[in-house]
Amino acid sequence: MIGTHDVVALIPARGGSKGLPRKNVLDFCGKPLIAWSIEQARQTPEVDRVVVSTDDPEIADVARAFGADVPFLRPAELSGDTATSVDVIVHAMDALARNGAPVDILALLEPTSPLREASDVSGAIRHLVSDRRFESVVGVSAVEGAHPAFLYEVHGGLLHPFLPVGRGAVRRQDLEPLYFLEGSVYVSYAASLRARRGFYHDATAPWLVPRYKSIEIDELSDLIAAQALMSARLEGRIS
Repeated sequence: MIGTHDVVALIPARGGSKGLPRKNVLDFCGKPLIAWSIEQARQTPEVDRVVVSTDDPEIADVARAFGADVPFLRPAELSGDTATSVDVIVHAMDALARNGAPVDILALLEPTSPLREASDVSGAIRHLVSDRRFESVVGVSAVEGAHPAFLYEVHGGLLHPFLPVGRGAVRRQDLEPLYFLEGSVYVSYAASLRARRGFYHDATAPWLVPRYKSIEIDELSDLIAAQALMSARLEGRIS
């Protein structure tokens, strides 16, 4: 809880995955992948309840073993490739409300972003309530080598700067900072989620996340890279 707001961390984890089959329960540095997000949510002081939304009994069992609540199984129509995140979120909020547990603030934690930390979740929640203008907060990371000033197009077989000034004429430190939506943490007032049908709108504030945490595990190369980064963090080589 923060102030008078009940906070739920929702972890969506369906059983199907084409890029990396069964990825949510694959071993990741000694634990099932989903366990990292569950533990981060449980370590966040502002979070009152950690809920996993899944259609898969094995994932549900793993989630419960690591301390999450799985009060329902997600219906088939919300478990396919065409199901939207907001539909899954609203379904979860409705199910909780029917059981006498309405949600004031919802933190969405994708299990495919295990490099986030509890401090990121806590910071995003605190940032949300720090300013009445904010209805949601999403994780962002700084654009560096992929800044538009460093990008090129190909015309007639030749490279042309995407912007009028190309790499050779610009120093990185002189560029205006830009950010990309990195996907590890989303926080919103529940009422805004219902009304806006999403986290991104004109009342969305950023929560800056180090770029190494922004890896989302969708295929084997992502898994390998994320495991190497997590191992380095656990060994104290990065923070």
